[in-house]
Amino acid sequence: MSENQKQARPAFHGSDIEQIEKYYGIPKESIIKFGANVNPLGLSGSVRKAMAEHLDIITSYPDRDYKTLRQAIADYCGTDMDYVVTGNGSTELISLLITQRNARHALVIGPTYSEYERELSLTGGRISNYYLEETQEFRIDLHHLEDTLEDDVDFLILCNPNNPTSSALTCDELASLAELCRERGIFVMIDETYVEFAPSIDEISAVPLIARYDNLMIIRGVSKFFAAPGLRLGYGITCNRTFLKHLKQRQNPWSLNSLGAFAGEIMLKDRDYISRTRDLILSERSKCLAALEDYRYAKVYPAYGNFILIKIVKEGVTSFDVFEHAVRQGMMIRDCSSFAGLSGEYVRFCIMMPEDNERLLHCLGELLA
Repeated sequence: MSENQKQARPAFHGSDIEQIEKYYGIPKESIIKFGANVNPLGLSGSVRKAMAEHLDIITSYPDRDYKTLRQAIADYCGTDMDYVVTGNGSTELISLLITQRNARHALVIGPTYSEYERELSLTGGRISNYYLEETQEFRIDLHHLEDTLEDDVDFLILCNPNNPTSSALTCDELASLAELCRERGIFVMIDETYVEFAPSIDEISAVPLIARYDNLMIIRGVSKFFAAPGLRLGYGITCNRTFLKHLKQRQNPWSLNSLGAFAGEIMLKDRDYISRTRDLILSERSKCLAALEDYRYAKVYPAYGNFILIKIVKEGVTSFDVFEHAVRQGMMIRDCSSFAGLSGEYVRFCIMMPEDNERLLHCLGELLA
């Protein structure tokens, strides 16, 4: 497909459900959102009940230091409360972190979430990309990265598991990366938005490294795993107290509302919901990967997030063709052609309820099996 043809077709992101409704004339309520990467179980019942019973909490300001929430986060992640900062979604913390680092030369591991580069562009520094290779199943070759890392890079951004590739580095590999970056004076931001969906969280989370590396900050939120994007609760973890102090000085006071702080404490302690989510995602992801392996015209990769990347290898079939075929059947997947550095025809879909996943696999099979 030519570049002009690609530019002419509409581009929809994972949350563009209203645009899909308008463009295709399909009621948004009937569309299954395979592009949003949100837990299909929806909001935890215990959180819903607790919030309804404590609405009066909004008549008071939240604790300015969010101590009980930060302790709940620390207990949930297995870290020190003093290392934790909360924010108005992970987006606010990413913005604050990037602004505070004010990097001369930032390196972004891609293809990945475009918001990193948008925020970096506002600081005026130089931005470079290190693109993951399809031949390596979109995993970083640390030796190659080290050999090609420019001397003036002072900030590195990594999403782990990565969106849209669903690839991930192990904790040991992340330790090697953090060590390399510390030796070169590089601060590392790891976005762990999808880490709770991994087959083994301990295998790939960088939380155990936090106390060892003061050049490292992890960003997480509750939008995806806890199905609460509207709550706007994010948190960051770093042992760099000086940096944390400067970040908090620039942060608006009470950036997280009382209800959001209260709900955060409840959801992080809801072990039943957490267990049911992981059981569902791990089981359904395995089923979907196994089914897709039999499709002649689809290539799949190891998936650590709650989503799967597919490369379309059928001549004459584009990512937009597959996207449109699915959306006309009421299922919105992600056409990945807008991801910089992802050369070829790719689509991404997240794991939903079993009956919905079966429908989507049948739909994809009509073009790719």
